[in-house]
Amino acid sequence: MAAYTELLAGIQRDAANTTKVVLPDAWMQGRTTYGGLTAALCLEAAMPLAPGMPIRSAQVAFVGPVGGEVTCTPTLLRQGKNTVFVSVRMMGSDGVAAEAIFAFGAARESALDFANMPAPDVTSPEDTASYFGDNPNRPNFTRNFNMRMAAGERPISGADKGDVTIWMRHVDPAVVPDAIAVLAIADAPPPAAMSMFKAPARISSMTWMAEFLTDEITTRDGWFLARHVAETARHGYSSQAMTLWNANGQPVMVGRQTIAIFG
Repeated sequence: MAAYTELLAGIQRDAANTTKVVLPDAWMQGRTTYGGLTAALCLEAAMPLAPGMPIRSAQVAFVGPVGGEVTCTPTLLRQGKNTVFVSVRMMGSDGVAAEAIFAFGAARESALDFANMPAPDVTSPEDTASYFGDNPNRPNFTRNFNMRMAAGERPISGADKGDVTIWMRHVDPAVVPDAIAVLAIADAPPPAAMSMFKAPARISSMTWMAEFLTDEITTRDGWFLARHVAETARHGYSSQAMTLWNANGQPVMVGRQTIAIFG
């Protein structure tokens, strides 16, 4: 298995900040690389163009299959006094693999300071059962994460709703929680709509929007709590809401995702 930190350490960056890396089979999800890693690699390429500035949002389009050697080319779209916008195009052997836009913003004083996003009341990760157990058919990329089922139903269980809450952390003990590591793990759970499936069917992430809710990403023992809720499913597409908290119940990220359902 190619550990997450080893994979990032193997990234080559040229003078124009274009990055190049070979993606191993250990991070594959079917015929493409896991989408969270795709987004994280795009953010890794973008970071030098906004030095020292916290990321506020990410918008990622998963255009085509990702595998083998890929390059990420960042472009500075706008640099203001307090904000920076950077786009990143990921290219693979078959052409464009992903397009991303990242918004960075410096902290500023404000009269408003609140977060009305309480974490679900669930068991601690230490007291929660494994999500995959000994399932030998789990996707390759999931072996890079510890995942534990806190609430909801597993895929293809015929549940009456798609609402899943999962504890997650990187298997790699060298991972330091930061925006890139969070983006790499936040998309790990299967789409919530899959718990409503009564028979196997293919799915594919199309777009992902994520908003970071804190400048300082910290947690306890590497654990994050993710809740994914399928809000609509129609005409072969599902739209889901996503929320991520740290182990202390503080909100870290919210997001939305569009998923194609083939069945």
